[in-house]
Amino acid sequence: MKIGLSLPAAEWGSEPNSVHQLCQAQLSCPELGSDPPSATVRAKTAATGLSLGEGWGWLPLASVVAALVALPIGVSLLAFADVQTDIIEHLGTYVLPDLLRNTLALLLGVGTGVTVLGVSLAALVALCEFPGRRWLEWALMLPLALPAYVSAFVAIDLLDYSGPLQSWLRASWGVVQLPDIRSTGGVILVLSLALYPYVYLVAKNAFVSQGTQALEAAQMLGLPHWRGFIQVALPMARPWIAAGLLLALMETLADFGTMAVFNFDTFTTAIYKAWYGLFSLPAAAQLSCILLLFVLVLVVVEQRSRRGMRFVAVGRSTRTRRQRLSPVQAALTLFYANLVLLLAFAVPMVQLLRWGFASATDDLDARYWGFLWHSVLLATLGAALVVGVALALAYAGRQRPGTTMTWLQRLATLGYAFPGAVLAVGLYIPVAALDGWLSAQWLHWTGWETTGWLKGTLLVMLLAYLVRFLAVAFQPIGSGLLRLGRNVDEAAHTLGVHGSSLLARVHWPVLRLSLQTAAVLTFVDIVKEMPITLMTRPFGWDTLAVRIFEMTSEGQWQRAALPALAIVLVALLPMLLLASRKENRHEA
Repeated sequence: MKIGLSLPAAEWGSEPNSVHQLCQAQLSCPELGSDPPSATVRAKTAATGLSLGEGWGWLPLASVVAALVALPIGVSLLAFADVQTDIIEHLGTYVLPDLLRNTLALLLGVGTGVTVLGVSLAALVALCEFPGRRWLEWALMLPLALPAYVSAFVAIDLLDYSGPLQSWLRASWGVVQLPDIRSTGGVILVLSLALYPYVYLVAKNAFVSQGTQALEAAQMLGLPHWRGFIQVALPMARPWIAAGLLLALMETLADFGTMAVFNFDTFTTAIYKAWYGLFSLPAAAQLSCILLLFVLVLVVVEQRSRRGMRFVAVGRSTRTRRQRLSPVQAALTLFYANLVLLLAFAVPMVQLLRWGFASATDDLDARYWGFLWHSVLLATLGAALVVGVALALAYAGRQRPGTTMTWLQRLATLGYAFPGAVLAVGLYIPVAALDGWLSAQWLHWTGWETTGWLKGTLLVMLLAYLVRFLAVAFQPIGSGLLRLGRNVDEAAHTLGVHGSSLLARVHWPVLRLSLQTAAVLTFVDIVKEMPITLMTRPFGWDTLAVRIFEMTSEGQWQRAALPALAIVLVALLPMLLLASRKENRHEA
């Protein structure tokens, strides 16, 4: 399944004589645009790496990236060649039954929660007109900046038996006890509130792209609004909703921080315990392989459920034709949407601010600048690496199209479906083996011992970030390249623009917003990422996420507030900046 991001077209060159406008003018001229490019153009093009040549050099590049993604899978499978009987018996008797039960319960509960919240909010914002709609349209995306593990320890503190809410209810109303937040239901509630934006974003775009024509046609056939939505609009939006749901379920399987805060055993926590508790990399890899089976089953089930179905757009959205709600309906809609936003973002932020101010005097010291610097540096390096490889991979598909390249791109972008713990194990084992071989060769040739060349560096972390988040950057860049038809390149070649000049003067104006989107999304994901950083960081390279894990592991919620606020701030600023640039570009 391929998940894309719908991006507004970037503005064309502003100069009257820009190459971009000249290319467009040439394409619009029948005398120049109708004939195929000459043999001279094709010969020049073949000599450039970015244009229309055969591009055989792009195939090895895509193959290397795809092999890097396939490496963790292969390592997980090969781990069964070294079965440690005592550990496997222990896991099979005492661990696996609970892991399977908890994982299935989470998938069912979170899947239901994010679907109900995401689809309902997307339908209200996209298809209905009510006061405050434009503000809610972007505000409902704010929970993306708040890591789920941060919401988890805030929820536990507020809703636990000794927390302020239950204490107040007992003292004021005589309520003995609320349902236990440290339960499967509590984990499902927190993850549903944290992950519903995945479904909300794609479902909103689906409803907007449908327009109101389908609902109007249903009404002409005698269906009321609610039946028209259920029988027409909702089925047409199904592939988008399924894509968002799949992303949310992948994040559920990959989540480590929330499970650690709740002390809720899943495969990600079991992998961490097998590595650092049992000191068994093979056992961790074998658990990773079982988790991969869950991931593959989800992908296959989602794709088979859409087999044979066809979806087409029926029109464009019109703002003035949204269904205007009555005052009572508008009030209920505002209450519902603001309640979700309150629980998912506002309440955790207020509590974090209270804790942050209370602990800033004692905790805020030079160490936090180090945590912040490490987080920003890793996110910047990781985003630069991921966006650069994603751009090269997207260009590889453009220059060397075909079935082989399509499958290589799909394999290369499959890493987003892998939990961070799986990637950490799958990449650490071969890197450690290579490091051991290099150290042995160095000892053989020089007689000097070394502790290693690759372990204890940023290499494994950056490789794991690349595999994990390549799909996040590839999709917006690929969508941007689709807006550049081959005829644009051909027109540029006739004007003497080739190679890097073609990228800088023709492609860059269109890809600029796509690259910014890819960089921001990747940066935010890496800042919030916990298991890869926790399991592969070099000694002393503690980040904000690692600091949160250390504090919450000791139950010190207030001391975890400062790094949590820093993560939210670092993630929120680029998201708001990108949103404002998109809105300004759209209005222009």
